[in-house]
Amino acid sequence: MNPVTDALAAAPSLLAVAIAALVSALVTWISRPLLQRYALARPNARSSHRIPTPQGGGIAVITATLLVASIWAAWANVAIPSALLGATVLIALVGFADDIMSLPVLVRLVLQAAAVGAVVFTTPETARIVPALPLALERGLILLAGVWFVNLVNFMDGLDLMTVAEVVPVTAALLLLGWLGELSWPPVLIAAALCGAMLGFVPFNRPVAKVFLGDVGSLPIGLLLGWCLLELAWHGQPAAALLLAAYYLADSTVTLFRRVARREQFWSAHRTHFYQRATDNGFEVPRVIGEVFALNLVLAGLAILTIRAGSTPITALALLAGAIAIAFVLRRFSRPQES
Repeated sequence: MNPVTDALAAAPSLLAVAIAALVSALVTWISRPLLQRYALARPNARSSHRIPTPQGGGIAVITATLLVASIWAAWANVAIPSALLGATVLIALVGFADDIMSLPVLVRLVLQAAAVGAVVFTTPETARIVPALPLALERGLILLAGVWFVNLVNFMDGLDLMTVAEVVPVTAALLLLGWLGELSWPPVLIAAALCGAMLGFVPFNRPVAKVFLGDVGSLPIGLLLGWCLLELAWHGQPAAALLLAAYYLADSTVTLFRRVARREQFWSAHRTHFYQRATDNGFEVPRVIGEVFALNLVLAGLAILTIRAGSTPITALALLAGAIAIAFVLRRFSRPQES
């Protein structure tokens, strides 16, 4: 028997998910009074909430994720990159500072780029997605994509349970890929712990939310999730990584281009993401979250299909099917709901 394989089998993995959920829920419950006092998010014209709500619940999610993943990794003798752990703490601190006192945009971007760069540029040179590109160019593009991904996860965290509806299906799919032997174990450990931590946050964030993640949660979640997907792409499965993140990428990127085309201040807060427009168009919050969750399950299934089939035609069809499913949901969200 292989002790590492035994430590990463289904039963220990599910136990780690459960422990992360319990730790996340406990820390959230304990920290709520302090967040209520020092990190209150007051509603404004661009908000989806109507009453002052504490933000910063991401402290619990990130604490549970890093704690459980690190202990599990030590027990299973699996190495999680120290640069990733340090960068996660750094970007969480940046987010916490921004939750308490708004930081200038340039300061945020520089610190975010430093965190993402610490992860990207400490990765072995053998990890490639497009070997035909010069290494420096590929890593530079990944850095830009990483900063964008960290921010888009933050942008999309604007509705109760929205981040849960994205992160839980993606991380569950990554855990399943680990069991199937299609992904190395370090990202699987992070994904499993993050999945559990998000589940533990559900009781506090379900409509009407008692606490929000805040930037201290959404930014490091974006970093950890982006690294897991990047590891999947480095593992030779870029199409699967793209499919898993496709809804968030589509909603946020299309919205960005629309705002740029309209010459709006695209870096400022707004309510023009498709999921936000859905609530303005008559969709109830649980329905929006339910449709996003269902869409992400479909995308996760397509991602797993591309890996298991190992066929270029099937991969192309899966990408096309994913694009059609996303376009259908975005179109629904952008149109008024019939009474």
